Amino acid sequence: MENLQTIKQRFEIIGNNTHLNRALEKAIRVAPTDISVLVTGESGVGKESIPKIIHHLSHRKHAKYIAVNCGAIPEGTIDSELFGHEKGAFTGATTARKGYFEVADGGTIFLDEVGELPLTTQVRLLRVLENGEFIKVGSSNVQKTNVRMVAATNIDLHKAISKSKFREDLYYRLSTIEIHLPPLRERISDIHLLFRKFASDFAQKYKMPTVRLTDDAVKSLENYGFPGNIRQLKNIAEQISIVEENRVVNAAILLQYLPTKGTNLPSIISQEKNATDFATEREIMYKILFDMRNDINDLKKLTLDLMQSNDASKVKEDNKHLIQKIYHEDPKNNPIENKVEVVRYSDNDTNSGNFEYAETIDADESLFLEDKEIELIKKSLERNNGKRKLAATELGISERTLYRKIKQYNL
Repeated sequence: MENLQTIKQRFEIIGNNTHLNRALEKAIRVAPTDISVLVTGESGVGKESIPKIIHHLSHRKHAKYIAVNCGAIPEGTIDSELFGHEKGAFTGATTARKGYFEVADGGTIFLDEVGELPLTTQVRLLRVLENGEFIKVGSSNVQKTNVRMVAATNIDLHKAISKSKFREDLYYRLSTIEIHLPPLRERISDIHLLFRKFASDFAQKYKMPTVRLTDDAVKSLENYGFPGNIRQLKNIAEQISIVEENRVVNAAILLQYLPTKGTNLPSIISQEKNATDFATEREIMYKILFDMRNDINDLKKLTLDLMQSNDASKVKEDNKHLIQKIYHEDPKNNPIENKVEVVRYSDNDTNSGNFEYAETIDADESLFLEDKEIELIKKSLERNNGKRKLAATELGISERTLYRKIKQYNL
């Protein structure tokens, strides 16, 4: 069995972090067996190195090694890619095709981003893991395959299981041995080593002197969080190697290549906070709807009283508290007062559709929904730090409409 240092040199793995060494040692020990392995870790930590090590140290090293990015294959074709299909199985299937499990028989398959697999494909995959059997798309014949399966994911499969997006039985079959690779921010002592390796590689590639970092630049590099991990560090080294004429880079120059946290990156909102916000908004909307239902019932009562009474003025006085004012906007966005028109049917012709007269009643000065609308807009603006575009998206209205509401309500 090859030792750890030899494996690092062979597969160009840089670093002496304890957690990294532990992951590599597990890969070396498990390689001679046929046990399924699940590699976990954030995107960009180098998960693809582990299945290569396992394959090349196993008795399958002379057979096929196939790496499949499950997240890059459309859901409609993933079964065909993995298990193959027969001629005429679907539109466009003009010939029969072998899938990866058939092609890699006797070898190793690396399923990257296995957490992205559709549930139907997960069932097929479970069958392969349990007894080595699969069926091509459009076929009824069971075929056998003998493959070593190594999977990798950057998502929390336990959360995916709780949300019914990943099968629990498949997880336990895949993770007989689980190997976790640490993120770069937990390998601080390895960051400069990796940068020097990348800088040397790019110097040879582009035929130019190697970039070097000053002491303050090294500290800045080590203090950076690297959300993109090793992949991001490699990109930064390449950018600096190409763009900078001065081959000695200080902290001020380096910081220009380190994206500020939260800049030019998609916003990530925790699902817990998001769920709470939606629950709060839902409660407010329910209250508004219940209050509106009560108002409609009151309006029905008022209309019924007017229809059954000969004294409209008395009905109006008795139900004064039910009459409300409703605002609309004219084309110039100026609020104008509406009136509530009550139709009184003739006593002898209530069901005919004919009416004796129509009375217009002044509406009350309060606007029922206005307060709730203002409250929702204020909360949304506060949550989004006053950014109207984000607040408008959250409220489900256009930014222009939100701006008009802000101006109307003096917010």
